[in-house]
Amino acid sequence: MDLAVAVAAGVPCLRRFAVPRAGRVLLFAAEDALHIVRRRLEGISAAASVALANLDIQVITAPTVRLDLDADRRNLAETVARLQPRLLILDPFVRLHRIDENASGEVAPLLAYLRELQRRHDVAVLVVHHAKKGGGGVRAGQALRGSSEFHAWGDSNLYLRRDGDDLSLSVEHRAAPSMTPITIELAPRGTALALEVVDRRDPATPPPSSLDERITATLAGADAALPFAELRACCRVRATTLYERLAVLADTGRIVKTDDGYRLATADPGTSDNHNKPGANAPTSQFPFPGSLQRAGTGTGKCMQPAAISRAGERQGRSQSITFSGSALRSILPSRPLDLDAVAHSGGQDRPGSGPPKAWS
Repeated sequence: MDLAVAVAAGVPCLRRFAVPRAGRVLLFAAEDALHIVRRRLEGISAAASVALANLDIQVITAPTVRLDLDADRRNLAETVARLQPRLLILDPFVRLHRIDENASGEVAPLLAYLRELQRRHDVAVLVVHHAKKGGGGVRAGQALRGSSEFHAWGDSNLYLRRDGDDLSLSVEHRAAPSMTPITIELAPRGTALALEVVDRRDPATPPPSSLDERITATLAGADAALPFAELRACCRVRATTLYERLAVLADTGRIVKTDDGYRLATADPGTSDNHNKPGANAPTSQFPFPGSLQRAGTGTGKCMQPAAISRAGERQGRSQSITFSGSALRSILPSRPLDLDAVAHSGGQDRPGSGPPKAWS
């Protein structure tokens, strides 16, 4: 929706990425009622400081569009030929057919039809496609639902992925370098809501990446020893697993079990003042290092840097990908390089005709 408003109005997409050349947009939103589509477009237009009534966004009002049916293919081709849009948006792919998405022999003809449509009418084609369940831990392109034909078809693929509380946008291009993933969020703009790029000057501290680190971090934040039940509730693990890790941490001297529960191990306060004095003997504490240092140790007395572990698979939400097709993309996104910093759409001269949403039968 944001791309539709940006291309139709010639305003920056996500309030960040410029659209040098505006043009007509043809939209089919299969999962939303028409009044919902209009409300969303009005909200995004308000956030972009433009009036929806002034935008050339044509909406397909047919109840269904099935690209596996010859009649619907002809209707869509005739509509594109008549309106000559710069951008065609089909949302989502799963509502455009009744085929088996896992069978490449069935998916390939549909994508070939869209490629032909793009080349014949010099229009950029944007298709929204969902990711498969449990795909948060793999590469974005491999997480797409169904056949790999879809990933191979796109000239530029945009992926939205949930990472904890953050929503990240990453980009893949067929023939250009990809940009660094960015974080976006739904932000209020006056009385409307719209997606915007988030500039994080102070990156949030990542949460502990292992159970041992979660245990020690929880104990470090406690004012007193924690009972087993409370510690388990904080770490959210099975009792058996937690007992095993607590035993290991206690054996290595990182934590201490008391009558009240568990706490972090500390050095003997009576020897801590002499530990760093020149010529002082080795500390008499039973622990070789204070707990804060030993947690980052290797067990051999050597310090190590904690590993950075991705959280892409944690608290994953439903992902979506947006795929552009065709050389016409050079006019929707500028060609130096092909990324979101330059959004334009191919096409020829300005095309007359704007007005209320049009239906095709």
